[in-house]
Amino acid sequence: MKTRPRTYRRVLQTAACALMAVTLAPLQHAKACTRLVYETGAGNFITARGMDWNDPTARTAIWVYPRGMEQNGGAGDNPITWTSKYGSVFASFYDAANADGMNEAGLVANVLYLAESDFGDAAETGKPTLSVGAWNQYFLDNFATVAEAVVAMEDDPFTVVAPTLPNGQAAAVHLSISDAGGDSAIFEYIDGALKIHHSRDHKVMTNSPVFDEQLGLVNYWRTIGGNRFLPGTINAADRFVRTDYLLSSTPKYEDDDLATAAAFSLIRAIGVPVGMKDPDHPNISMTLWRTVADQENKTWYFESVIDPSVLWVDLDGIDFSEGSGTRTIPLGRDTRLAGEVSAEFEPAEPIAWMSGN
Repeated sequence: MKTRPRTYRRVLQTAACALMAVTLAPLQHAKACTRLVYETGAGNFITARGMDWNDPTARTAIWVYPRGMEQNGGAGDNPITWTSKYGSVFASFYDAANADGMNEAGLVANVLYLAESDFGDAAETGKPTLSVGAWNQYFLDNFATVAEAVVAMEDDPFTVVAPTLPNGQAAAVHLSISDAGGDSAIFEYIDGALKIHHSRDHKVMTNSPVFDEQLGLVNYWRTIGGNRFLPGTINAADRFVRTDYLLSSTPKYEDDDLATAAAFSLIRAIGVPVGMKDPDHPNISMTLWRTVADQENKTWYFESVIDPSVLWVDLDGIDFSEGSGTRTIPLGRDTRLAGEVSAEFEPAEPIAWMSGN
C-alpha cells in the first residue's frame, strides 16, 4: 500500500492543529466587520473598512460636520461638551451614530462590533458621559493624530453610554483610529476599564475576541504561513488572520489609482455575501457597505453592496469653515450616485446621538 509523502502528512497535521486552535474559540466570539490600514508604495496610508450587519434596513447617510461646532455627548444628565477643531465627513448608522469617517487632517475613526464591550456604569464613575453614537465624532472633531488622541484618552475622561440599537441589538463596539502618518490605536472597554492598544503595527481589526487575543491568534497563524493554509470561515478570528495575510502579501503601489484599487480589493475580499446571516450573532451578516479613506489625498470613498457604483468626497473641496453648517446625503436603494458627490450635500439638522431616553 502506498504511503502519503511525509511533507503531505506534515501539512495535514499542521492544518489539523490550526483548525483546532480556531475551533476552540467560543462561538460567541464569531463576529464579522473588518478594518485594515494599507501602506502605499509612496509611504502614504489608506484605511478601509467593511460594515457587516444583520439589518439591511439600517439607514445610512453621508454627513459633513464643520469646524467650530458646539457638541455635547448626547447622553445622560452630565454630557461631555467640546467645540470641533476639525471638519469631517462620515457615514451615519440608524440616523443616530457616526460609524465611520475621516477628518480634514486625515484622521480616520471606525467603530466595529465587539460583544465583550462593557463601558461601565456612568452613575458609578461620576464622569461626564458620551453617547456611543458620538464616540467616533469625538475623535474626528478633536484630534489630527493618533498620538494626540492617545494622550488625551490616558485619563479616561468620560464614560461611554451605549443604549440598545433600534433593531434590539446591544450597541457593543470597539473603536479604531489611524492617521495620515500610518499610526494606529484601538480603544476597548472591558469590564468597565479602558484598554488602549497603540502601535503602527495594528493595521487590522475585526471583532471578537478582544484585541489581545486577536494578536495571539494572528501570531500563531503567521508561523504556519498563509500560502500553506488559512482559516476560511466568516467568523472574526478567521477574518483577522486572512486580512493580515492578504495585507502583507499585497504589493505597495506608488500610483494613487492602483493604491486605492488595492485597498478596495482587500476589503472586498473579506466581504460576506449578500443574504448570509446568523440570527444569534448580529455581525455574522452580509456586508452592507464599505469605505476607503485615502489619508494623504483626503478622499473618502463609499461603496454600497446594492449599488454598483462607488461615490467619493474630496475633503479638500468641502467648506468646513465655522458656521458653514451640517450637511447630508441620504442613501438608499433609490439613491443612484457615482463619482465625486460634494455638490449633492444638502443642509440638515445635526444628528441626535442615540441616548436611550
